[in-house]
Amino acid sequence: MFSDKTVENLKSASFIRAMFEEGNKLRKQYGEENVYDFSLGNPDVEPPLAVKEAIKSISLSQEKGMHKYMSNGGYDSTKKAVAKMISHEYEMDIPFTNICMVTGAAAGLNVVLKSLLNDNEQVIVFSPYFAEYLFYIRHANGIPVIVSTEKDTFNIDLTQFENAITSQTKAVIINSPNNPTGVIYKKEVLEKMAAIIAEKEKEFNSHIFVISDEPYTKIVFGKVKIPVLFQIFKKIISINSYSKSLALPGERIGYITVSPLIPDDQLLMAAILFNNRTLGFVNAPALQQRIVELCINESIDPKIYEERRDVLYNHLISLGFECLKPEGAFYLFMNSPVPDEMEFVKKAQEYNILVVPGRGFGLSGYVRLTFCISMDIIKRSLPAFTQLAKSYF
Repeated sequence: MFSDKTVENLKSASFIRAMFEEGNKLRKQYGEENVYDFSLGNPDVEPPLAVKEAIKSISLSQEKGMHKYMSNGGYDSTKKAVAKMISHEYEMDIPFTNICMVTGAAAGLNVVLKSLLNDNEQVIVFSPYFAEYLFYIRHANGIPVIVSTEKDTFNIDLTQFENAITSQTKAVIINSPNNPTGVIYKKEVLEKMAAIIAEKEKEFNSHIFVISDEPYTKIVFGKVKIPVLFQIFKKIISINSYSKSLALPGERIGYITVSPLIPDDQLLMAAILFNNRTLGFVNAPALQQRIVELCINESIDPKIYEERRDVLYNHLISLGFECLKPEGAFYLFMNSPVPDEMEFVKKAQEYNILVVPGRGFGLSGYVRLTFCISMDIIKRSLPAFTQLAKSYF
């Protein structure tokens, strides 16, 4: 009676949301303060004060026509503000005509994939990955190709990457800082990737695009620098969001940037604008675009997350758990102390600790914990982790 494809997708739907719903049950049973929910990357940090002031002033503005439709790509003034900012960050001139404002990074990814893919063309995704990528690719009638990363370091395995490219490869998704590992891919690795792509394009007489999913680029710890991908890849499209950098996940606002070095870049932009409309997004919210324009240089302070990372990470390591220390984003991807991480997930629930199984990110044997929850919850969870650890060490 319903879509067979959708029903099948529901069977493999997000473990993240499933754990979040389990948390709701536990909160009702034990009380909010006694449940330690590390499942959903839903920042508890409030937006910067300047953002709140902008929301207030724009909402109360008497300017006429503020809530009407605009071009599918967004307001020119907003795109110009974004283009100026990223031209500085990317160290190259990005015309505002190569920007499309979208309703968050998820919408941006769907729009880009729909604009690029012919039926059954392949998109390479590195494991572990944000699980929704697979659904987005399939929605665009593409085929996801999963490439494993190096064990425990989660760096890109260049040999596996090269072997995965075929004549049907159309795109590669890069997510750095990475969800779920917090890894930031190194410049030298990315440069070797670019060389491999160039060789494969010659071999297959094809075009391979790099799609950079960048919602965590403002959440980087210490002195680590994120390589400028627009300086490394020629055929690159980036998708960014203000969900994390301005702590506005529920407001759904972001943007697509198409490199001006892409041949026929304006034809691609026309396809992006068309698909932004016909996929039903129409245009990014008018109010949120105005806020972005006024707050273009604002960002949350990543030190807030760095402090939370350190408290949680240091305690887990002291107990005997194994985990790569993340360089960015707000997730820990921890080794499960038993081969079947679902067993560990269920054991953690006995202590009201909610973590997400690694198989939800395409890599069993691990669990993901988010530290974008309050420091109070993190600190209150530490004794529960201590008790949990006694079952294994």
